[in-house]
Amino acid sequence: MDNRVALIGIMVENPDSIETMNRILHEYGQYIIGRMGLPYRERGLSIISIVLDAPMNQISSLSGKLGMLDGISTKTIYQSLKKET
Repeated sequence: MDNRVALIGIMVENPDSIETMNRILHEYGQYIIGRMGLPYRERGLSIISIVLDAPMNQISSLSGKLGMLDGISTKTIYQSLKKET
């Protein structure tokens, strides 16, 4: 299966879910290119960006697992596939 580059945007509203979230991210560490997190203290929110190079099923699996955590929402953007000529 071909790898895709993807960006998962994560909004964390429940700090109690952060430990579980980090454990899940560690499981997918081999696919993670980079991670950036910003605390937005005024809103009680953490905003995290994860960039991956992984098979589509691994990206979907990671995003789904994160999105099921209490107080965490995710949105995933995928690289467009190049059309063969």
